[in-house]
Order: sequence, then C-alpha cells, then structure tokens
Amino acid sequence: MEKAYFLFLVTLVAGLGTASSSITNVVAHNNSRDHDLDALLALKATISDPQNILPINWSISTSVCNWIGITCNTRHRRVAAIQLPTMGLVGTIPPQLGNLSFLVWLNLQNNSFHGNLPTQLGHLRRLKSINLAFNSFDGEFPSWLGALSRLRYLLFHSNRISGSLPPTLSNATTLETIRLGLNLITGNLPQDWSALQNLEDLDILSGYLPAPICDHLPQLQGIYLSRNEFNGEVLAGQIPADIGNTTNLEILGIEDANLIGVIPREIGNLHKLEVLYLGKNRLRNPIPHELFNISTLGALCIPDNDFLGILPSTLGVNLPNLEVLNLGSNKFTGIILPTLSNASKLMSLDLTVNEFFGAIPDSLGSLTFLEALDLSENNFTLSRDMTFFNSIGNCRSLIRLSLDENPLNGNLPVSIGNLSNSLESIDVSYCGIGGEIPRSLGNLSDLAYLNIASNGLTGTIPSSISGLLKLQWISLEDNKIHGPIPSEFCHIPNLAYLILARNRLSGKVPNCIGSISSLRYLYLNSNNLTSSVPSSLWSLKDLLELDLSMNYLNGSLSSQVGGMKALIKLNLSVNQLSADIPSTIGALQNLQALSLGHNNLQGLIPESIKNMFVLQYLDLSFNSLTGTIPKSLEALLDLQYLNVSFNNLQGPIPQGGPFKNFTLLSFLANEALCGTPWFQPCQTSQHGSKKKMLLLVSLPTGSAVLALAVSLLLLKRLTRNKTTAPVHDIFPETTHQRVPYHELQRITNGFSENNLLGSGTFGSVYKGVSANGMIWAIKVFDMQLEGILKAFDTECEVLCRLRHRNLIKVISACSNQDFKALILEFMPNGSLDKWLHLGHHVLSIMQRLDIMIDVAHGLEYLHYGYSFPIIHCDLKPSNILLDEDMVGPVSDFGIAKLLGDEESHVQTNTLATIGYIAPGYYSWL
Repeated sequence: MEKAYFLFLVTLVAGLGTASSSITNVVAHNNSRDHDLDALLALKATISDPQNILPINWSISTSVCNWIGITCNTRHRRVAAIQLPTMGLVGTIPPQLGNLSFLVWLNLQNNSFHGNLPTQLGHLRRLKSINLAFNSFDGEFPSWLGALSRLRYLLFHSNRISGSLPPTLSNATTLETIRLGLNLITGNLPQDWSALQNLEDLDILSGYLPAPICDHLPQLQGIYLSRNEFNGEVLAGQIPADIGNTTNLEILGIEDANLIGVIPREIGNLHKLEVLYLGKNRLRNPIPHELFNISTLGALCIPDNDFLGILPSTLGVNLPNLEVLNLGSNKFTGIILPTLSNASKLMSLDLTVNEFFGAIPDSLGSLTFLEALDLSENNFTLSRDMTFFNSIGNCRSLIRLSLDENPLNGNLPVSIGNLSNSLESIDVSYCGIGGEIPRSLGNLSDLAYLNIASNGLTGTIPSSISGLLKLQWISLEDNKIHGPIPSEFCHIPNLAYLILARNRLSGKVPNCIGSISSLRYLYLNSNNLTSSVPSSLWSLKDLLELDLSMNYLNGSLSSQVGGMKALIKLNLSVNQLSADIPSTIGALQNLQALSLGHNNLQGLIPESIKNMFVLQYLDLSFNSLTGTIPKSLEALLDLQYLNVSFNNLQGPIPQGGPFKNFTLLSFLANEALCGTPWFQPCQTSQHGSKKKMLLLVSLPTGSAVLALAVSLLLLKRLTRNKTTAPVHDIFPETTHQRVPYHELQRITNGFSENNLLGSGTFGSVYKGVSANGMIWAIKVFDMQLEGILKAFDTECEVLCRLRHRNLIKVISACSNQDFKALILEFMPNGSLDKWLHLGHHVLSIMQRLDIMIDVAHGLEYLHYGYSFPIIHCDLKPSNILLDEDMVGPVSDFGIAKLLGDEESHVQTNTLATIGYIAPGYYSWL
C-alpha cells in the first residue's frame, strides 16, 4: 500500500514537472513570436509605402506569417524571410530587426532605404542572404558582417556605403557571392581572404586585386573590378600575372579602373573563361596570342583602350564559342581577316572608331547568327559592285548595321532591300554615297532607325518609304535630294524624328504632316520650300523642335502656334513671313529658343512673350516691327541672347532683368530707340549727320559722286537681298565630318607641290578630293611660326561660329600637337587678286560691283549680324575668293578680332598686311 502510494506521488510530481516545463516552453515560444511582431511593427513604423500595401496588410489582427513579404518556418512559425524588393519603399532599418533570430533571407533590393545599417543586424546568426542592393544606405561599411557565420550571399551594390572593408569579413567563410560595386568604398582590400574558400562571385568594382584572391580561391568563377577608389600595392594599376591561378574563373570584368600596361600571357590559363571585359582603361600592346586560344570564350570586349596595330592572323580560328567581339575605340589597323568568319556563333561585332581599312569582306555574310555589325569611323571601302550587301543579306538575324563615316563611295544597291527582315537600324551617313535612294529600301519593314545623312544622294525620296511602318527616326539631311516631300511620311504611325534639312526639296510642306501625332523633331530647314506653313502643323501638341528656316515660306504666322505646348525650339527665320506676330505665341511656355529673324513681319512685339519663362534665345531681327520693346520682357530671367536689330522700333529700351547684359548689338538700326548709354535720350540728335556732311564736303567732287553712286547701288542690292541673308542659327551646325591626318595626307598625295594652291602668312593651302568626291581646300598651318596656335584657334572660333554665303565655309578641322589644318570650301575661280592683277583675267564693271556687294554682305554680317562684332583685320583681294558663280566669300580669319562686350582690344603682333589697318578696328575702339 505504501509502495503504491509512493509510486503515485512520484508519477504526480513528474507529471506536474512536465506540465510546468510545457507551459514554460509555450510561454517562451509566444514571447519569441511577440519579438518577431514587435520587430516587424518597428520596421513598418520607419518606412512609408507609396502603394499603401503594408499599412493595410500588416495588421496585428492577422498572423505575421500571413503578411505580404513575410515567410515563416514550418516548425516554429517564426519569421524566416523578409522579401520586399522593388516596392518603392522609403525609410530606414530599425535596430529591432536584429531580434528576428530565425531570419534566413533579407531582401530589400531596389527601394529607397537610407541611413546607417544598425549593428544589431549582427545578431542574425542564421542569416544566409542579405540583399540591400540599389538603395541609398550610407555610413561606414559594417564590421559585424564577419559575425554571420552562415552568410552565403552579400549584396550591397549600388548604395552610398563608404570606408574600407574590415578584415573581419574574412571570418564569414561560407560566403559564395560578394557584390559591393558602385559604392564609395576606399582603401585596401583585406589581404587575408584565403579563408573564403567557397567564394565563386566577387563584384567589388575596384582597381585593386589582392594576391590571395588569385592564389587561394579555387572556386572563384566571377571577378568584377571597376569604378571605385580602392588602392594598394599589389595591383599597382596592372593586371597581375597571378590572375592565371584562378583556373575556375568564368567571368572577368575590370572596366574603367585606370588599368595600364599589358594583358598578361597567363590569362591563357583560364580555360573556363567565358566573358572578358576590360573596357575604358589604358591597356596597350601586345595582346597575348594565348587570349585568342581560350576556346570557351563567349565575349571578348576590350574597347576604349590604347591597343594598336594589326590583329593576329588566327583571330576567330580557335574561338568557336565567341558570340560578342568588341574592339571599338582603339587604334587597330589593317584589314578584317577572313579567319574571323570561323567564329561562326558571332552575334555582335564592334570595330568602331579604329583605323581599319580595305574592303569589307563578303565573308562576313557567313556569320548567320550576326545581330549587330558596327564598323563606324574607320577607312573601310566596298567593292565597286557593292557585293557586300548581297552577302550580308545571308545574316537573317541582323538587327543593327552601322557603316557610317567610312569612304564607301558608290551607290546604294537595290539589294539593300533584301537585308534581314529583322533589321531595325541602318546608319550609312558620311560615307560618300551617291545616286538615288533605292525603292527597295521600303522592303525593310522592321526598320526603326535610318540615317543616310551627309552624302551625295540625288533624285527624289521614293514613295516606297511608306513601307517602313515601324520607322521612328530618319535623317536624309545634307544631300542633294530634290522634288517634293512625299506625303507617304504621313502614313508612318510612330515617326518621331523627320530630318530632311539642307537638301533641294521644293514645293509645299505636306498638310498631312500635322497628322503624325508621334512627331517630336521636324527639321526641314535650308531647302526651297514655298507657300505657307500648313495650319495642320500647329496641331502637333507634342512636337519638341521645329525648324523651317532658310526656305521661301510666306503668309502669316498662324495664331494656332500657341497650341504647340511642348515646343522647346522654333526657328522660322530667313523666310518671307509677313503680318503680325500673334499674341498666342506667348502660350509656348516651354520654349527655349525662338527665331523669327529675316522675314517681313510687322506690327508690335507681343506682350505675351513675357510668359515664356524659360526662353533663352530670341531673334526678331531684320523685320519691320514697330512700337516699343515691351518692358514686361524684363521678366525673362533666363534670356541670354536677344536680337531686335534692323526693325522700326522706338521708345526706351528696358533696363531690368536680362536687358542689363545686352549690348548695342541687340538693338542696331532702330533709330528711334532711346534711353541707354548707346542711344541718345529720347530725342533726335543731329550731331552724327553734321559730321558726315562735313566729311562729304571735304572730298573731291569727282570722288564724292563716284562714292555716292556705288553707295546707292550697294544700298539697293543690300535692301533687295535683306531677307535672304543667313543669320546666326539657333540650331548650330554640329555634325562636321571627322577627317584624320592620314586621310588628308592621302588626298593631297603627301602634301605634294602638285596639290599646292598657294602660300600665305600662316601656312600653305592644298587641294584635295574627299572620299565622297567633294573638292576641299586644306589650309595647313606652319607650326614653326610664332603665334600660330592663336591664329589657328582664332580662325577656328570665327569660322565655326558663323554661317553666311559670303564667308568661307569650314568643313572640318584636323588638330594634334604637331599638325593643325582647316578643311575649307574649294573656290574654283581662285582669288580676286588673280583676276585683278593677272593680264589674262578680265572682270566686267557689273562683276566688280557684284563682288563688292558680296564682300559688303559678308562684312555687314561680321560687324552687325552676330552677337558681337568681328573685324577681319586683313581684308584684301587675295583674301576674297571666287566660286564657280563668281560669288565672293571672304576668307583668312587668322588675325580677326572678336570684340565682346567688355573685352579689352589687345593688338596682335602683326597687324595684317603692311600698310593696311582695318578701318573697323578703329571704329570699335
């Protein structure tokens, strides 16, 4: 009995103990889950959610395991993962998050979190992956990461974390991936990284590669080192030979890291290497042959370096898996080797901006997987029959074809229409191509980008252009295309860029262009277009830039112009527009540049222009505007350029806002203006007239009569031609063809005397025929002369700023430390000096008067038509050239004066020709 009772007591006590233990465990478990809830509520309190998901879903009325972005483990129902990527969240990480002791995965990638990372995160000992990439975290790199003994993935790239990497990071021996790129990390990388035996992917984006990484990390498969501020003595700006020890490496990317020296031969030991990217460094020759024997290589990219010379003859032979080859922006030369076609899987070939030459081989057509071919800015040619276009038609996957700025010459063949149906982009600009645009071009139904600008194309634009229904960007500018603008453009639904400037197009602007609602940029300037601007054009509410300048458009400026609310630039200058400027123009509140100069506009300057708050450029010159300059224009605080010269304006010139920065040049030839230091008070002054009369009286009678006659002729011609004189363009020329030194040397036969046109103060001028058949005059400066650099810079500055038919046109320039030349228009009839002083040339009196008027036009533009006066300083017959029509442009601006507002007028060492000083020079002193 007692024994039974004793056993009963033992059983009861044991049961009570078990029950007590169970109760204790339940309480502890509930307390832990309460910690999880508190931690998540703390996170919720520190962030804002623009989509308002978390404020609604993260409710204490439901289990945290059911919250969006939260995953719990099955056994303990504790928070094991927080995954809230790309939700637009803004805020900080609270320290309470360190209480989630079962947390394994933390992913807050691609949000707007900021601030320091709390040290309490070092308590998350179960954490395997932490992804905080693409946020704005800052502060020092956390030292507590080394305490996370199970960490495998560390993704901190694209933040603002600074400081150096702590040595303790090597304690996280389970790490497989480290991505810290695009931060502000500096200093040396830790040397003792040999413990990271499991590391496969290292993205630190630095220019320093510690030796232990190369020697003791056998699993390393990817290294990315670029664009950061690491330093150290091990790499010292070069790729170490030890890189060959990382034999499992599959990806090596060291971009924009200021690398110098050569690629080590040991790179050939990386028999598993698939991607090599060494772009934007200063690496140089030799390129090891071993590199071209890595059969696993799929992408070889070494653009923007200092490599030069010819490519190895085995290129492509031992690269059966090569898909991407990028050698762009180096100084490679030679031909494209036939062996390249052995790389039969090639999808992208980029040889742009090098010095390759020779015919583009038809063998490229055997690269049937080719999607992108970029051979721009080299010296490639094509065979006379253009068979390349036939062969490249075999590349049925071709998407992009760029051959621009190569002397291809010849005509586009009909076979261009047989290229890949997937072709989206063609660029053959600056290639010396002539002939007509083939109708077959309309067969390329997927084409989105077409650039045939700056060639010698003739004929008309084919109506087959309507077949390019996916076209978004087309440029045919700077050719010799004539005829009307085809209405077929109006049937291209997604056309955004229509650039037909500087051709010989005629007729009306098609009315249907106003129906192309996708249009953003329309350039029809410098053609022979007539009639009025179609009213439908003003309905293009999303148009950003419109340039119809230098045509023969007439009629009035429609009041509907105010409907183009998005317009940034509007240029209607050098036309024959008349009537008033509509007040609705003030509704263009995004307009930055407005040019209406050189028309026949009348009436007042609209007060509504004051509403164009971002206007920077305003040209109303050479019209017949009357009334006053509105004082309200003082509100245009961004206005940098104003020209209302040569109108009939009167009254006071505003003094406030931007007007305090404008000079006399903004207001010339408005005799009734007053109220500034350059004008008399608001009354008429006779002082200047009396001085002129006294001067005339003092002249001999015969000279006075002759001068008066010539002056009347000049005035008559100037008045008659006033509306056709070019003005400073709000869309300046920016697309000059680049001409390298070796090309100038070639087309002048090594600057031989047979090509010498003449010699002058600063050097010699040679004749040369460009790749597209244009005849150039190449002015080579004598680098031994004192002040030659200033002369070159002055002439460049003058000619590149100006655009006028009576000033010599600059085509391009070639400049390096030892050679400087300007490429100018060739004038077949030589200089005026030759016609005046050599006996076998005769000029009639009318030819002489025409040349005088041409020179007067040029000088008028130099003195009054630009934003500041320019004085030639050496105007003489030998500097007046004659084209095939005996039009006389002024040349040789080597010692010209550019007289700005407040500039002091410093005299050059040599004032032009002995015995001659420009009268304008003294008139501006």
